Amino acid sequence: MSVEQTIKAKLAERFKPEYLMVENESYKHKGHAGDNGSGESHFKVEIRAGELAELPRVKAHGLVYDCLQTEMQTAIHALSIKILR
Repeated sequence: MSVEQTIKAKLAERFKPEYLMVENESYKHKGHAGDNGSGESHFKVEIRAGELAELPRVKAHGLVYDCLQTEMQTAIHALSIKILR
């Protein structure tokens, strides 16, 4: 399973979102710091989920990071998160 697919699966299972978009933006960072050559190191996430909508932004982002803790430690260099309300 690709990193992108893993992110989608974990967030979908954990938050049951009404909307989820995961975009691999690694191509924008080719050759930059954090580019591990895998083509899967930089991602953008947009998510709308009831559990996250009512939380302050920092707390909601923290829950997303917690959900993806393993990937953040091993594969993801940068993760942009947008919580849709």
